[in-house]
Amino acid sequence: MLFGATVTLTDQDTGEERICQIVGEPEADPAKGKISFSSPLARALIGRSKGSVVAVQTPAGDKSYKVEQVRWLP
Repeated sequence: MLFGATVTLTDQDTGEERICQIVGEPEADPAKGKISFSSPLARALIGRSKGSVVAVQTPAGDKSYKVEQVRWLP
């Protein structure tokens, strides 16, 4: 997974789907689903592909997400 990818994730605890795009720090806006490539979630996604499960430490505690889809938008 690299810079510019749009990723669909499923929260392993709640089943909620989350879509996020990995962007540069100036473009990051988590409320709009744009996360910085240096964020803990983006770092956990590096090298992962569809079907992978990633663990992320967040301020609210540890989270696990399953990668459902990886897309590259023009």
